Parts: sequence; C-alpha cells; structure tokens
Amino acid sequence: MHRTNTCGELRLADQGKKVTLSGWVQKVRDLGHMVFVDLRDRYGITQINVPSDNAKLYETANKLGREFVVKVTGTVKERESKNKNIPTGDIEIDPESITILNQAKLPPFKIEDDTDGGEELRMQYRFLDLRRGPVQRNLALRHRISMETRKYLDSQGFLDIETPYMIKSTPEGARDFVVPSRMNPGQFYALPQSPQTFKQLLMVAGYDRYYQIVRCFRDEDLRADRQPEFTQIDCEMAFVEMEDVLNTFEGLTKYLFKSVKGLDMADFPRITYAEAMKKYGSDKPDIRFGMEFVEMNSFAQNKGFVVFDNAELVVGINAKGCSEYTRKELDALTDWVKRPQIGMQGLIYLKYNLDGSLKSSVDKFFDQEALQGWALAFNAQPGDLILVLAGNVEKTRKALGELRLEMGNRLGLRKPDHYQPLWVLDFPLLELDEESGRWHAMHHPFTSPLPEDLELINTDPGKVRANAYDLTLNGVEVGGGSIRIHDRKLQARMFELLGFTPEQAEAQFGFLLGAFEYGAPPHGGIAFGFDRLCALLGGTEIIRDFIAFPKNNSGRDVMIDAPAPLDLAQLDELFLAVKPLDKG
Repeated sequence: MHRTNTCGELRLADQGKKVTLSGWVQKVRDLGHMVFVDLRDRYGITQINVPSDNAKLYETANKLGREFVVKVTGTVKERESKNKNIPTGDIEIDPESITILNQAKLPPFKIEDDTDGGEELRMQYRFLDLRRGPVQRNLALRHRISMETRKYLDSQGFLDIETPYMIKSTPEGARDFVVPSRMNPGQFYALPQSPQTFKQLLMVAGYDRYYQIVRCFRDEDLRADRQPEFTQIDCEMAFVEMEDVLNTFEGLTKYLFKSVKGLDMADFPRITYAEAMKKYGSDKPDIRFGMEFVEMNSFAQNKGFVVFDNAELVVGINAKGCSEYTRKELDALTDWVKRPQIGMQGLIYLKYNLDGSLKSSVDKFFDQEALQGWALAFNAQPGDLILVLAGNVEKTRKALGELRLEMGNRLGLRKPDHYQPLWVLDFPLLELDEESGRWHAMHHPFTSPLPEDLELINTDPGKVRANAYDLTLNGVEVGGGSIRIHDRKLQARMFELLGFTPEQAEAQFGFLLGAFEYGAPPHGGIAFGFDRLCALLGGTEIIRDFIAFPKNNSGRDVMIDAPAPLDLAQLDELFLAVKPLDKG
C-alpha cells in the first residue's frame, strides 16, 4: 500500500497512529542533528522528522531532492514547534522507513505558491505548474462549480445530452476550426463554436430541458478571457418565454454563489441595452460603482468652444474625491485617452475644489455660473473631479466607458470579492455593416425578435429588438441567450436579411428549416462561459488559470508544441499535399 492517508488530513487526534504517506518532496532542511522533510500531495503538506541517530534513514533523507517521489511509513506525533500556517502544523511523522519511489531533476522553477517561474516557462512545464497550490485550488474550484451546476440542473429536470464535435461549417459567427475528412476527399468537418442548432433540434424532438457542459472552438484572436477551445454551460428549454429562462438561470447563478462562495445574492437588476450604452458606454457594464454618464449637449454647446460645438455628443463622469489630482496626473489621464486603443483627441476636466471654487481646463469659454451648472448636473460636491469627452456618439461613449473602468481601477472600486450581476435586455436584433451594407445578427441568426417588434422586420429591420438577454458579472459577460425562432417563414426571412439566397439558406441550414415543419415548440436558452464564471468566482478575469492545459495568447500549447506541421504522408492521405508542378 502506497498510502493510508493523504498529506493534508492528519491532526493531533491521530497522534500515535501508524500511517503511510506518499508524495513529492517540497523541501529538505538539514539542521545537523535532524533532517526535516516537507512531503506534499494535492491535499497538503506533512512534516517528516528524521533524527540523526537513525543513521540509515538520516542518510536516505539527505539524498532527497526537490520533487523526489517518496513513500514514508511512521507514527504520528505532536510537533514541538507548531506551524499555525498549515492545517497539519500540529503534528509530524516519526518515520520507520523512507522509500524513494522516483528521483526527479531539479525543476526549472519553485513548486510553491509564490513561484519564481515566469508565465511562459510555467506553461512550458505545465505538468509541474499544476502541482502548485494556487493552480490546484483553481481546478478544485472549477470541479466544484461543475458538480454544483449539474446538481442544480438535474433538480430542475434538465437532461445532460451530448452533441457532435464534428459538424458542418457555417458562415456566421467567428472562424471555424476545420477537420479534413479522409473518407470524403476535399470535404471538411468543422469543430462546433456552440451546439446551437443541435440543441434546437433536441427541442423539436421533445427533450424540453437539455444541458451540456461542453467544449467549444473558435478560431479568433485571443486575450486574457478567451481561448481557442473553451467550455460552456449550454442549456435549452421548450415551451418557455424570456421570463422563464431568466428566472431559471438567475436561480442557477444564485445557487452557485451560495453553494460555492457561501453568498446569498439579492434579485439581479435588469437594464436595457439602450440604457446600458447611454449610462455606461458598454453592453456589459460594471455596476459595482457609480460614475454614470451625464450628457452635456444641452448646457455645454453653443458657448463658443468649438470642440463641444462640433461634437455629436458631449458627455462626462464624476470621479468623486479626485479634485486634488495634480496637473501631472491630469496630463497622464489625457495621454491615456489619446492612446490608439481609446482614440480620443483630448480630455476636458472640471475640479470642484475643497474650498468650493471651480477650476476647469476650459475657463476661457465657460464662466463660473456655467461651471456651477456643470457641477449641479453631475451632482458634484467639493472634492470631486468631472472628466468630459466629446465627439462621435458611438466612439465617445465607448471611450468614456473605458475611462470609467480605468478610474474605477485607480480608485480601488472594482473589488474582485464584491459581486454585482446584471441582466442586459432588448438588444438590437441586427446591426448594419457600413462597408458591405449588409445586416449582421447581433447575437446569432436564430434569435427571435421581440413580439412587439415583429412587424418591423419587413419595414424597418434596424429598429427591431431581439428577444435576447445577457448576464454580466462585474463588467464581464458570463452568459447570453435568447428566445429562438421556431417558425420556418420567420427563420427564412432572417436568413434573407442576412444576405442568404434561398438556395444558400437551404444548403447551410436546410436540416433546421425542415425540422421546423414538423412541430417545433416555442423554445429558448442560454450559454454560460464556464471558464469565465470559474475565474470570476476565483477572484480574477484570467481564464487560463482555471484550465488545466491552456493555450497562450498566440493559441499555442507550448508544452506539447502545438499546432505543429504534418508530414507529407499524412497530408497526402488527407488529400492536402501540395503536388509539385509538372515542368514538362
């Protein structure tokens, strides 16, 4: 038997018990008269005390190196010098035998919570990084969230049903990863970006509550909260309206917070897309703090300041308590909004000083009475700082939204352990691509219009709102879904608006259109970004930390060196080999 107990479970109550532990050597400390060995597994660390009067064991202990795999048999005893920082800190093992199960090379970084390894090095040796406590705790949290999700959905009557990984490529959404078919030369499968059409077909088939914690794939540019392969909690329900879906999955989210974090969440607030854009400049606003937008066109234009007078939108935020910002700090903020990522020409400010005086960067154009009007509109108090941007409506709102988040970070208002969910509703169904003049689906082409906007789909498609909903958490979209189209004629009209000819729609989605002719029920669903949800519940937005074997920002697995080229024989078997030109 390699172990009777783990390295994290023994306590003073086990004193005198004979045990066998196995694990990895975390550290060896030779004090001359004794050697202390810290033995680690994923459950914790237990100290082994090897006295020098046991010459054989003492010699073996001195041969141990970091990450050696060893088995120790001995007796649990009370430690003289206790360690209150670890659960096993009251006891140690008095060993009878130490067996080296496997030696180890010195690892390229310390296998400790505070490691000295950089991210790229740790990704190259991910199998070692996975031994570290923080990573193990992250993956244990992921497991817990997965199990609690399944428990809740099972209690609500959902069936876990698998859908295919090799499907047909479709032109909507992000780029597909494709898989060549050896048995069908010149033809390709696509890896699913989501199981969307299959879960709708399951509704047609009568499986009225479906879920799947499923792997999905998108060939798109990466960032901290994206991976080329990711996991969704994918769900669909039949015979429902929006309210049914929102209640069910607000219930899931509250259940996860309670069971995983011990937090009781109040009912989630709701906001329309239009209101979110107007107040926060984002369709996934972080509402943990205020700084709502105040539009200034009515009282800041036509005063002779050309920047404001020529702008579509003049809009600002109140950074409370920031009136003491120095000129250097304000110049730094101005440079921040001028960065290419933000793209503004400049930043206007108004200081409401602690002595009650008002000082702006546009005093030349606005007298004290006008500035008092600004302060009143922003509900500003002495000590506050008003920051203003002006320009094109869409660009300016987006830029001010980014500035709002930046100020929230600088002022410590975006605390990771403070959770504020929000439902965003009434998205536009379609958005127009200015260059191509084509409509694109804001969510996906299977989203139904709001019933009250249905007639506009033939007369004014741009004004149609979607019967769709996103769940945001701390400014991050964690879930999104919609009530689906279940009528063939309406779905065909949607494809027509998106630029599909009837022939193209039939070729790409004929299976779904055909299914709608056989009694499709009203249905809708949602998908949660499982990796994002795990990261947020773990106090970060970096999803790589919650995936066992993630890709880097270039989409590479640096541990196994993938993607990698195929040899010519494999390519030839797949009918992908490049044939040499015939020079005859």
